[in-house]
Amino acid sequence: MAECRSALDKLSDNLAAADGDVRSAAALDRSLSCHLRDLDVTLTGRLQNGRIEVLDEHPGPPHEKAQIRLAMTGDDLVAMVNGNLNFAKAWTSGRVKLEAGLRDLLHLRKLL
Repeated sequence: MAECRSALDKLSDNLAAADGDVRSAAALDRSLSCHLRDLDVTLTGRLQNGRIEVLDEHPGPPHEKAQIRLAMTGDDLVAMVNGNLNFAKAWTSGRVKLEAGLRDLLHLRKLL
């Protein structure tokens, strides 16, 4: 779990330091959940001001429906943040699940 929290912190730092399209895509203000399937833990928080802020951690799947919902293994989260796993390929192969409204998906595709 510590590795996953650290990976989300690193991702948040990367988004905050980004420029151009990536910065504008990360500038959304949305609720966020990330269900780590292998650990059966969900991290919830907000994507706000170009950063990810984790507010809560609880066992099992998400209790509430966040505006942006991710599901993956903890290893895949760490691998993506470290640059060892391409998000687009992981998403299209089903290793990573991303659910959001159409408008949010259009913004988030800039992150790919």
